[in-house]
Amino acid sequence: MISQAAVAYFSMEIGFHPDIPTYAGGLGMLAGDTVRSAADMGVPMVAVTLLHRSGYFFQRIDASGWQTEEPVRWVVEDYLQPTGVTVDIDIEGRRVRVQAWRYDVPGADSHQVPVILLDTDVPDNSPWDRQLTSFLYGGDAHYRLCQEVVLGIGGVRILRALGVEGIQRFHMNEGHAALLTLELLREHHEQLPNDASSDHFEAVRRQCVFTTHTPVPAGHDQFELDMVNRVLGHGQACLLSERICHEGRLNMTYLALCLSHYVNGVAKRHGDVSRNMFAEYRVDSITNGVHVENWLSPSFATLFDRHIPDWRQDSFSLRAALSIPDNEVWQAHRSAKQCLIEYINRETNSGFDVDNCTLGFARRAAAYKRGDLIFTDIERLRRLSREVGKIQLVFAGKAHPNDNEGKRLIQHIVQLGRSIAPDVSVVYLSNYDSRLARLLTSGVDVWLNTPEPPLEASGTSGMKAAMNGVPSLSILDGWWIEGCIEGTTGWAIGADDLGANGTSSRVVDSRALYDKLETEVLPKFYHDRTGWLEIMRHAIALNGSFFNTQRMLQQYVLRAYYE
Repeated sequence: MISQAAVAYFSMEIGFHPDIPTYAGGLGMLAGDTVRSAADMGVPMVAVTLLHRSGYFFQRIDASGWQTEEPVRWVVEDYLQPTGVTVDIDIEGRRVRVQAWRYDVPGADSHQVPVILLDTDVPDNSPWDRQLTSFLYGGDAHYRLCQEVVLGIGGVRILRALGVEGIQRFHMNEGHAALLTLELLREHHEQLPNDASSDHFEAVRRQCVFTTHTPVPAGHDQFELDMVNRVLGHGQACLLSERICHEGRLNMTYLALCLSHYVNGVAKRHGDVSRNMFAEYRVDSITNGVHVENWLSPSFATLFDRHIPDWRQDSFSLRAALSIPDNEVWQAHRSAKQCLIEYINRETNSGFDVDNCTLGFARRAAAYKRGDLIFTDIERLRRLSREVGKIQLVFAGKAHPNDNEGKRLIQHIVQLGRSIAPDVSVVYLSNYDSRLARLLTSGVDVWLNTPEPPLEASGTSGMKAAMNGVPSLSILDGWWIEGCIEGTTGWAIGADDLGANGTSSRVVDSRALYDKLETEVLPKFYHDRTGWLEIMRHAIALNGSFFNTQRMLQQYVLRAYYE
């Protein structure tokens, strides 16, 4: 059993093991890296998530470039330990049994952080209820709400049943877990049922921390009140009030905002955007990070062991990368790049060349991330590759199964890539997961990111690249506003300003991208090795030493957990 934990960290997805498909993308990867750093630092934490038996999905891309999905096949018992603990929750008046599994994430020393995975696939439940935790972000709004009952209400009850003591903070990583606040309210009402002087709302607020991750309104789960009353039942629904509901609906973000004493966005710009969105609430910002050891290529880990021996214990020590000799940095990068190129050629038969400048773009395939921005002017891209320096482009990323616009974006990139060959070599790698992410972020020469600002909350893939000495070429949004020192840690695409309608122009941004490739990136890569290596070292020393989960978690401890 778990005897003590000061922080209970709730997240719909946590990517804590590459073979356990309980994550979809950046939110889950961040959660996994947070748990790893908590284990490294000895933070007394327990994490709670759902056991997604069918995973997110296994992605295939057919000959036309269209994405299809299959369930992920994995054997739960090969990785997780049953706890033998179950609890009951009510969904639409039915008793639904939830069982708990456990996985211990090891730290740098002997400390571990247990991850508790909630599972409704038990014989006592109906066939429909047994599938409630199977699919990450699957089904309709009704299915999603029922899942969030399992995560929030079931999660708190499981922690109580496990006998976890000493929990001071419940940290909600995005709004999916916000129903845990209703369970805490219920507990306070039961403990002090007739004490009119008790402010149960304030008591819950003191216990809760909320991190919001998206500046896109559609990214905040919202449910019609009729559905909420039916799913939760009168006992839980009566805990909702007008100050919790928003515009006649249960908005999970507003529920978490109302019942949290500390709220933060995930980058400085995202904090500004969130304060504008939620003007009646106080929103701080703690910029995301990544777990250095988890995302470092073997060649760079060996290099750091030789020159920065305490880098695992002290991420800030990466600033010493400035003193690593040129030839050793280049050899470490070549080794990582060779691994990626061999994988690409084995999987796609594309004939990628390790000596050619390789740009990587791997994100969730969503329209606002604009993965096809670099193809806006095909003829100029051809000319750059022919006359300035050969360009190779590698893409990866999944579209949500219900996002046909995202699927069309993947297909568009695949088809444009074929049309532009052989002047520019383009591949789209299927089934983007944490292993492929590690290969890509360490093996490309430049990390490309082209979202439509201000819709990028933070982004962490460029941080992973920086750890491996890979500079970013990115729109000034999310974390890159803080990480970009022009020509030193990478390059900005365009300026940090928006048009009159609050958005940027695709045509303007694509021209800025081509200009930067033509005048800065390609000439330096092909003709100024010394200058290129200086940028690589600064990417590690300045960005790698700061944009990591060790620094991030220290800020959570000081501002949110033990303040």
